[in-house]
Amino acid sequence: MAQDLIQDGKLDRQAAAEALRKFLEEMVRVSGLDLKVKVHTVEAPATDGSSEAEVIADLDGRDKEILLERNGEVLKAFEHLAFRALRLEPTYHEKIHLDSGGYRALRFEELRMTARVAAERVQSSHQPFRLNPMSSRERRIVHLALKEIPGVRTESIGMGEERQVVIHPAKPK
Repeated sequence: MAQDLIQDGKLDRQAAAEALRKFLEEMVRVSGLDLKVKVHTVEAPATDGSSEAEVIADLDGRDKEILLERNGEVLKAFEHLAFRALRLEPTYHEKIHLDSGGYRALRFEELRMTARVAAERVQSSHQPFRLNPMSSRERRIVHLALKEIPGVRTESIGMGEERQVVIHPAKPK
């Protein structure tokens, strides 16, 4: 299926959206969850090489709280299964985003704000600051949020579920 979704090294947004919609509708059907699936493409993807989402799926309905329990673990699991079912290489995972009622969009914005506040602390204290463990997608959001902030640099440390972002004072040039 991945061959159909990648054209000239780029995600075919329409084909990916349709495949994702079919997969998620089947997952919802077999799970028995009361959820509606809405999938849409982002018509103007970033042209700067960044990894903004190009296909967004929203799962909403009476059972959305099940998706969001324990920091959205079931929602993340649905997303992981979708990547596997669509046979997408990890480089394309950032192009597809699953959410439920804006939960993850809000989480990502909170991460950006937390990263900026932590960066200010590092700038003033000149001491590294370690964020809590987070997923690879969340770590990437932090790295990108701080990429252009002067006076700080970021690195990921640790293994697996315990991997964290550390914000360091930038080394003088």
